[in-house]
Amino acid sequence: MKKISTIAKLQLVIIIYSISSVIAKVVSKQPFFSLKFFIWGGLELLFLAVYAIFWQQMIKKIELSQAYANRAMVLVWSLLWAFFGFQEPVSIQNIIGALLVMAGIVVINCGGPEVPDGHSV
Repeated sequence: MKKISTIAKLQLVIIIYSISSVIAKVVSKQPFFSLKFFIWGGLELLFLAVYAIFWQQMIKKIELSQAYANRAMVLVWSLLWAFFGFQEPVSIQNIIGALLVMAGIVVINCGGPEVPDGHSV
C-alpha cells in the first residue's frame, strides 16, 4: 500500500510539471514583453520551482529509474490538457501511444518483489 501512495504522490508531482507546460502555452499567446507575458511567465517559473522541489523529495524515496519511467506520464497528462483545455484534436495514434506509455509504467511499477532495502529484485 505504501508503494501505491508513493506512486500517487509522484503522479501529483508530474501533474504539476505538466501544468507548467499548459502555462507555457498561455505565455506563448501573450504579446511579447507585455504585463500578461510576465505574469504568466512568472507563474510558469513558480510551477517549475515547486515541481523541482517536490521532484527532489520524490527521488529520495524511490529508485531513479522508476521515477523517470513514471515521468513519461507527462505525455498522457499533456494530452488531456491539450484536449480539455485547448480543444486540440486527439488522434487514435495519440491514444495508442498514451496507452503504451501507461502500460510500460505499470510494468515498471509492478516489478519484482520488494527486498528490505526498498529495491526490487
